[in-house]
Parts: sequence; structure tokens; C-alpha cells
Amino acid sequence: MKFRSVFDIIGPVMIGPSSSHTAGAARIGRVARTLFGRQPEWARIHLYGSFAETYKGHGTDVAIIGGLLDYDTFDERIKTAFSDADKLGLTYEFIPEEEEADHPNTARIVIGDSQGVMELTGISIGGGTMEVVELNGFPLRLSGHYPALLVVHEDTSGVIASVSNAIASQGMNIAHMEVGRKEKGEMALMVIEVDQMINDQLIHELQSIAHVTQVATLAN
Repeated sequence: MKFRSVFDIIGPVMIGPSSSHTAGAARIGRVARTLFGRQPEWARIHLYGSFAETYKGHGTDVAIIGGLLDYDTFDERIKTAFSDADKLGLTYEFIPEEEEADHPNTARIVIGDSQGVMELTGISIGGGTMEVVELNGFPLRLSGHYPALLVVHEDTSGVIASVSNAIASQGMNIAHMEVGRKEKGEMALMVIEVDQMINDQLIHELQSIAHVTQVATLAN
């Protein structure tokens, strides 16, 4: 087994009681909040497997809401996330699902406001780490270990090359890249994790590429 850092072995600094059920859950919620780009007004959280069975006792519920409030794993405010959400007007519902998921610690988070809705499925894989495995119907693998770009574009030739060239022109190295589409010639999604921090110049350049419709970023 390969480890990226010492934290893959000893786990994160976190509010307990469980790295997989609390810290990992908080990170799933926070990634959802970051990709949504603003504070959601409502949330429906579907829980599967072990999450569905133990979410109240292990603090999975309060951790996910804390993440949706942009609290990190070590933020003491996770303990008061429910009351903080109420003060901000964030309404939420937890839905334990009986169907089996591919991973026992799975959460499907649907969040929205008057401007839009986003759906994200994440899994907590242990030690406080997590992966996003689906975003708005697109299967993907996003670890959260690296700064990431999510580029929504029309499925047409030349877009992937243009995006890759723009990243290379900034002296950035691609650590991981995935491309998915729902139907040939329709909407597609690039998920690109890079070794360096993403700057505004790159974002503007990507937004100007023909057939690119949306660019989102995720800091590690």
C-alpha cells in the first residue's frame, strides 16, 4: 500500500468520534459545499450501508452538515452544526437507504437554492479520507488530495487538448485526469487534479476555450 502523507497513516486532526464516519463525512459535505460554490439553502442527504445504520451515534449527520457549512474536520463548530444551520436558514433531511451501495460508507448529497441544484455522491474510505464518485450523474474519482479543476464542456474534438495545453502553459503538472460523458456529442466533464495551486489566470483561460461551459475549482 502506498501512502501520500503521514496523515494517511495516523489520520487527520479532527472532531470525533470516528475518522471514517465523522471526518470523512465532514469532508464529503465540505467538498459538496465547495463545488456548489455558495451556501446551499437546503440539503437532502441519502445515507447507505454503515452510514445509514450508525449515522446518529457516530456523528455522521452533524459532520456532513458541518461540511456543508464549510467547517473543516478539526473545526470545533462541527459540534454545533445543527443549530448553526438553523440560524443560517439551511434546512436538511437525512434519508437512510436500505439498498446496498458499492461502498459501505456512502452518502449521496443533493443541495440547492433558488439558483440551482447539485447532486454529489461521496464515499469515506478510512482515515478521514474520502472520494467523490459521482457528480450530477457523471461517474468520476475525485480524491480531494490535490487542487482540482472540474471542466464542463461539449463533447467535441479538440477541447481536451486545449484544456491540457492551457494547464501546461501555466507550468502545472497533471496528477490525475478523468473524462466522462453521458452521451456522445452531449455534455462532458473533465476532472483534473494538479500538483500546484490553481490561479485565476488559468481559470479565465479555460473559461475562454470554445465549447467549455463551466469551470469549477477545488483546493486541497
